[in-house]
Amino acid sequence: REQARLKAGVVERDTEEWQEEPGFPGLERVGGVDLSYIKGDDTSACASLVVLSFPALEVLYEDCRMVAVSAPYVAGFLAFREVPFLVEAVQRLQQAEPRLKPQVLLVDGNGLLHPRGFGVACHLGVLTDLPCIGVAKNLLQVDGLVKDELHREQIRSLQRGGDAFPLTGTSGRVLGMVLRSYNNSSKPLYVSVGHRVCLETAVRLVKSCCRYRIPEPIRQ
Repeated sequence: REQARLKAGVVERDTEEWQEEPGFPGLERVGGVDLSYIKGDDTSACASLVVLSFPALEVLYEDCRMVAVSAPYVAGFLAFREVPFLVEAVQRLQQAEPRLKPQVLLVDGNGLLHPRGFGVACHLGVLTDLPCIGVAKNLLQVDGLVKDELHREQIRSLQRGGDAFPLTGTSGRVLGMVLRSYNNSSKPLYVSVGHRVCLETAVRLVKSCCRYRIPEPIRQ
């Protein structure tokens, strides 16, 4: 019920002036968040928030701290386990360095590309009211999406950085985009809308933040 209630707050369109133009004039700060676990221990994790300048992609702020994760892992409800720590990191930033508040967050995870259309990037976006973009390294197989030979063939057709194709579920809904983010990487990214951004803008921004396969705010 809580997930459905929050999902009603998701905005799937651009809401900021900087999103409208190529090159994103007016965008100065891009954040990245991630929760990463110690190998073999699913209760000890490092919650990280990094803010980079844009377009230079230089680190302006970083906050990494070890956290004890107590909520159980339930498929489709990962955000309830992870998002509270990321919200706290955003709140600490707003208290300590309000002028460095990011104008958009890249989230290591999915947004609308989720069994109920409300992944961690949507959840975090609604709770912080920041534009959020889901950036995943692997395909979440929902709504008939599968990593079959056709999917692999489509990935091979992405010849250079910036090439992309839509992920259309059996429902007919476009859930995200598969993006070759970097010329030298044949492994794609799975980009999806989180909050207050449209899919086309999300893909353009992720590409603009890539020096390597993983966009710099998340990589840092």
